[in-house]
Amino acid sequence: MHPQHPGHPHGHSGGPPPAAAPDGTPALRLLAWETTRRCNLSCLHCRAGALNQHYPGELSTAQGEALLSDLRSLGQPVIILTGGEPLLRDDIFHLASFGHSLGLRMVMAVNGTLLTPEVAQRLKDSGIQRLSISLDGPDAASHDQFRGQPGAFAGALAGMAAARQAGLDFQINTTVTRGNLPWIERLYDLAVELGAVAHHIFLLVPTGRGRALTEEIISAQEYEDVLHWFADKKFAGPPLELKATCAPHFYRIIRQEAKKRGQKLSFETHGLDAVTKGCLGGQGFAFVSHVGQVQPCGYLELAAGNVQQEPFSQIWRTSELFLRLRDADQLEGKCGVCEYRRVCGGCRARAFEVSGDEMAPEPLCLYQPAGWTG
Repeated sequence: MHPQHPGHPHGHSGGPPPAAAPDGTPALRLLAWETTRRCNLSCLHCRAGALNQHYPGELSTAQGEALLSDLRSLGQPVIILTGGEPLLRDDIFHLASFGHSLGLRMVMAVNGTLLTPEVAQRLKDSGIQRLSISLDGPDAASHDQFRGQPGAFAGALAGMAAARQAGLDFQINTTVTRGNLPWIERLYDLAVELGAVAHHIFLLVPTGRGRALTEEIISAQEYEDVLHWFADKKFAGPPLELKATCAPHFYRIIRQEAKKRGQKLSFETHGLDAVTKGCLGGQGFAFVSHVGQVQPCGYLELAAGNVQQEPFSQIWRTSELFLRLRDADQLEGKCGVCEYRRVCGGCRARAFEVSGDEMAPEPLCLYQPAGWTG
């Protein structure tokens, strides 16, 4: 996975989300740790602007072990080892094994180009339960241009083949842009053909190098249309798990579609879609940067604290930023009055990029809440 996909769900343990703590602190369900910022690709939309060079100040092995041990005190969240390219970190197999030995569900986000059969087997032996590999075009020309390196498409496909050979589940992540929107159905079909267990689509958040891609951001109408297409795939009962990320409106659309079809949403009938919400930043999900900065997600570069100064578990419970994000009544504009605010919440990172205010209304939403006259 390239750094534009830094921390989003990689499958689930199979049950409903864990309950909040007695003091009301929500359970940590997923955490993405940017184990290194170094990367061997130069993706056009990279959140981190990552390069293939050493980045000073990365958490040490001992600090990584301390972070993982502390995370275990919060339950058994899914831990996404990401980057950059995590396979460029020398101790990555040790860290995966260490987390696995604690009882954490360890997954990893890679770009696939370094994933040989030997590496895939080592990852499986280390306790990695799923990989994510990105495909943003259905062929070499489109994908390689997006990734900034010839051979990236062939490398990703070879990496998927290596994962299949090792019996290691993988999902395909696709960042939806104006350039690949016409190919989205083909990319979905490709995910099925290649043996992925899931297809996750990501709606571009213009951070890092992605700020230069303003013409690639799809319109609010295209956003709505692609999420309705994705919802239709979900309701049709596809052969793969489907998830829309950085697309909180999807949870409004799922409810609208269920109502239209006369269906009652429940965990038993619709899985996590019925019991989770759109933006989980600071609410069930968090991101730890390569230098230990804790953020709501990789795209919202606001510091909630730093694990080099205090344990993550303390930051999770007490951060003023997290407490604010958890209060849907603090949302502003039409997001603040929307009847779907507790299941959608809007993308806080996109709101911040546009307005400088993380509680501002989602800028790419067409929905008009009941009674909204703004």
